[in-house]
Amino acid sequence: MYSFRLVYIFSYNLFQFCGHTWILANTIARFFTFGQGLTGLLKEAEWHHQAALAVMADNPPPDALADTFYSVGFVMSLCQLLSILEIFHIADGIEKARLLPRFIQVIEKNILLIMVIMLEEIQSKPVVSVQFFLWNILDLLRYPHELLCVMKRPSVAMLWSRYSLWIPLYILSVFIEGVIIYEALPYLETSAPHLPSLLLLYLPLLAVGGSVTVWQLLKERKHHLEKRYKSKKKK
Repeated sequence: MYSFRLVYIFSYNLFQFCGHTWILANTIARFFTFGQGLTGLLKEAEWHHQAALAVMADNPPPDALADTFYSVGFVMSLCQLLSILEIFHIADGIEKARLLPRFIQVIEKNILLIMVIMLEEIQSKPVVSVQFFLWNILDLLRYPHELLCVMKRPSVAMLWSRYSLWIPLYILSVFIEGVIIYEALPYLETSAPHLPSLLLLYLPLLAVGGSVTVWQLLKERKHHLEKRYKSKKKK
């Protein structure tokens, strides 16, 4: 008979997997529906970077990008809010993982998401759509692996993807978080004059936190892959 803790952690990981799958499918469908493939998204990002100061309010981006946050923002916010529970999962021993990197990931994601929710002006920016896309890819690499571990059927391919693909994507995600924060500064200068200074101080902390997380994840990757290799060698 399955314990309550096992059923709970399985249900949690399954919910997160389904939520992020829906967000990713919805985002991709919108890009195809509105003719916004990857090339179009990169062109919009380049255009926005060159004319950011001139088009803050008078010349908004195309509807496909402008509506992405409104389309998936609620589900994304719910998934990220619930991810705070993962800190307690690790602290309680329900999930076997390092607490520090998970704590940093959860906090930095929720800080950025709160800022995006508060500032409607940046919700339609291409970098926000790219960040949502990366967050979903990262979580869709992690939660299937967690589900297989809960069922005690770990996959070597999923384990390798969980760390070897996840780490470079996470580095890119942290960089884009910094870009979003930097682009939000002009909008905060008028509505909350004290916040830009705090966010400028937060950017180095984001870089340090990301570096610590990568360092911890590399150690975790080495531990899991060596453990998997030794178990296969014994068989």
